[in-house]
Amino acid sequence: MAGRFAVVLDACVLYPAPLRDLLMQLTLADLFRARWSDQIHEEWISNLSANRPDLTRDRLETVRNLMNAHAWDSLVSGHEPLINLIHGCPDPDDRHVIAAAYHCRANAIVTFNLKDFPDAALAPYGLEAIHPDDFIRSQLDLDLARVLESVRTCRERLKNPPKAIHDYLDTLEAQTLPKTVAELRRYATIL
Repeated sequence: MAGRFAVVLDACVLYPAPLRDLLMQLTLADLFRARWSDQIHEEWISNLSANRPDLTRDRLETVRNLMNAHAWDSLVSGHEPLINLIHGCPDPDDRHVIAAAYHCRANAIVTFNLKDFPDAALAPYGLEAIHPDDFIRSQLDLDLARVLESVRTCRERLKNPPKAIHDYLDTLEAQTLPKTVAELRRYATIL
């Protein structure tokens, strides 16, 4: 386990439930190590609570607790003293993500906000930022069978309402995953 590619999942990729579910399933399939911090959790939970008042704080905290319980060694702590030492980050509010990634020796940060994590800001810490579409698409190249099984598992979990594969792929495409979905559509008959 220690040798797996480790990524810090930024709050923006944990915010949408379909993407969060797929990333969690991929990490549970042992394709990579997902990492996050309490600050990252607080960011996605607070934003989702503000935009979706129908989702209670307790319900979102239950999701957080399940994520922490099921993704081995996912919760990063002890990085807080590093936050103020991080330089070159366009948005100072994102320094905690870099500090967490550096502290846990992650290989990359998976984020939609690539402009907030430029190469120049990450290079001193041996990190890179990867868009979730590129990240998930690369997982298909690494282990097609496990990714397809993970996608099938996510889709089959949807009960209220259930989704046909094409509807589920449309949902993923709406998560800004066009490259991933284009590849997955090739395997739609087995998903």
